[in-house]
Amino acid sequence: MQDNYLEELNESQRAAVLYNDGPSLVIAGAGSGKTRVLTYKIAWLLSSGYRASNILALTFTNKAAREMKERIARQVGAEAARYLWMGTFHSVFARILRAEAEHLGFNSRFTIYDSADSKSLIRSILKEMGLDEKAYKPGTVQARISNAKNHLVSPAGYAANKEACEADAATKMPAIREVYQRYWERCRQAGAMDFDDLLFYTWILFQKHPDVLARYREQFRYVLVDEYQDTNYAQHSIVQQLAGEHQHICVVGDDAQSIYSFRGADIDNILYFTKIYPNTRVFKLEQNYRSTQTIVCAANSLIEKNQRQIRKEVFSEKERGEAIGVFQAYSDVEEGDIVINKIKDLRRRHDYEYSDFAILYRTNAQSRIFEETLRKNGMPYKIYGGLSFYQRKEIKDVVAYFRVTVNPADEEAFKRIINYPARGIGDTTLGKIIEAATGNNTSLWNVLCDPLAYQLSINKGTHTKLQEFRELIESFRDRLVTDNAYQIGTDIIRRSGIMTDIHADNSPESLSRQENIEELVNGLQDFCALRMEEGSTDISLSDYLSDIALLTDQDSDKDNEGAKVVLMTVHSAKGLEFRNVFVVGMEENLFPGSMAGDSPRAMEEERRLFYVAITRAEEHCYLSYARTRFRYGKMEFGTPSRFLRDIDTCFLDLPHEAGIGHKVDEGAARFRKEEVRQQIRPRAQVIAPTLPRNLKKVANSSTENQSAQSMQTSLGELRVGQNIQHERFGMGEVTKLEGSGDNAKATIRFRHAGEKQLLLRFARFTVID
Repeated sequence: MQDNYLEELNESQRAAVLYNDGPSLVIAGAGSGKTRVLTYKIAWLLSSGYRASNILALTFTNKAAREMKERIARQVGAEAARYLWMGTFHSVFARILRAEAEHLGFNSRFTIYDSADSKSLIRSILKEMGLDEKAYKPGTVQARISNAKNHLVSPAGYAANKEACEADAATKMPAIREVYQRYWERCRQAGAMDFDDLLFYTWILFQKHPDVLARYREQFRYVLVDEYQDTNYAQHSIVQQLAGEHQHICVVGDDAQSIYSFRGADIDNILYFTKIYPNTRVFKLEQNYRSTQTIVCAANSLIEKNQRQIRKEVFSEKERGEAIGVFQAYSDVEEGDIVINKIKDLRRRHDYEYSDFAILYRTNAQSRIFEETLRKNGMPYKIYGGLSFYQRKEIKDVVAYFRVTVNPADEEAFKRIINYPARGIGDTTLGKIIEAATGNNTSLWNVLCDPLAYQLSINKGTHTKLQEFRELIESFRDRLVTDNAYQIGTDIIRRSGIMTDIHADNSPESLSRQENIEELVNGLQDFCALRMEEGSTDISLSDYLSDIALLTDQDSDKDNEGAKVVLMTVHSAKGLEFRNVFVVGMEENLFPGSMAGDSPRAMEEERRLFYVAITRAEEHCYLSYARTRFRYGKMEFGTPSRFLRDIDTCFLDLPHEAGIGHKVDEGAARFRKEEVRQQIRPRAQVIAPTLPRNLKKVANSSTENQSAQSMQTSLGELRVGQNIQHERFGMGEVTKLEGSGDNAKATIRFRHAGEKQLLLRFARFTVID
């Protein structure tokens, strides 16, 4: 084996690779080549006398393990690399557990339950115990049990933990300790382990069987761990069991990129590593090979505001690069236009591929506006690490209610919602309805409406439940002619029980579902209000379904090959890089999220998350925020994220309107005075208020088809050439006025949204000058 690969390393990387006299902590800044260091470290160990089977390398993804193994094979040969113990925590520990299963009372062929298997078993246990799934949501119970296991707390330990039991009682789930005990026993009876058990039982194995631990300590003479900042308590404890005695351990990570506390990751594992292993040698990889100097310096100035960190000074020797652009939009809709227009501009100037662009957001719900704006502009995109907005389960559930309301004969939508939220109409009853409909060549809805006529074999209780469902749908159908899509849609969401169901707990999964439903309501509001402004009367629920049908059809085409703009949450972006990155929604209570406000620890994680977002960019980075954003169909005013002020302004290209170290122009100043004057509206319940009308009917003496240079409105005289500020489209210039009375229209050329013709009686803008 040749050692010339060491010449590819910089001084810091080489020092980290060559040191193997004791514990080492490699702090790898963003884009600093940590994978290369880990790979070459293993190659160096092999050349220094370690056998491949004596090296344990733990990663967080199979992809990372596979890529590292391939790189090592290129350096030392495939045969040598083949015997490395390298893989994810779960895969490596599953291998150990199969070999040592008898020590734990398991068969070596034990089953591994995935998340769906685990939830199904919990659901069965809840049913056996007579616990209501509405109170004991299987997903919430599963999360509580998972959290206990990841903190190495057994069922007995959980039951004895006063704090845990009080927390369960406070959330009206006092029986979780009993569910955990039964779940534990049932898994053992079934000869099964879930993903968390693979960690917990490995720790138990080593804890209760010192001879087994001694054997694995002897085998794993060197332990390496990637992304150590992402380890949870169980992972950290097992690593300590294996390496605590010989202390031949090297962990690599970056505390500045610790962003997974919601999954149980504990930043203290890396922050206090040198206290656990007092003889640790710390190596800092500070040269960033990914980003321009400006991007790196901006990220440094941001992250230095965190108190709890391992200090380092990341630098870049690439070109200086352009300042980070900051865009202010007057609304979330205009934000979408600004970002997509900038992508067009960069493609025109630099000949970039679509795949050279990433749009990063804090919450999944934010994807809707960018998806729709990209579609309108004929630009291909893909959602990375998640589903397109209209393909998400909760959105498909709501849309199914809409479809059945408009067309009760829609079989697929009918089957989707007849027992969601749960109303006691099970698969057996549905099967009977389908059989009766098929046998009589009619729709499922017709059978539901008159079950006796179709000889449906059901008891009185089931008959009552079916008729309650029918009455619910018919009450929506009665309003199809009188109500617009927003009014009836929001009522369907509320009365169907979907809102109650998704607000039953505050798990990250449920919070994401709530945000998605909120964004759907925003979409309904936009659909109606913007069409009314444009003079269209096509604002029924049927019209809305026709509008989004094309969007959902295009979703099914998302796997086609070709370069596409990438949309994803910042969490999904960790470990990736793009030539151009847009970080959107940089507003207080969005990024940072509202739940971080009361916790300094949570706020620092939000800042780390923003750091991760910025450091994904290689050449250009842009940050954007909106002054107004719809929440449950209500306009709310926001303020720029505090994180924008954390970045040294010398690295930013700020808009005059931003008010972050630059003079504010007069028009924006007027706008902010108007903001202050109005109270920020609280988060509203899903109700159906009348749509906003900022202008009264227009009086003008001109005839219906005549154009005019000026027109009298409730806000005073409106003239061609005036600048206006629209609630959703932002700044624009009046280019034409025509019509009179209720039909008076203005043609406006918007700075980012293009030209639009608006019906003045519904127009939502303010005259600037």
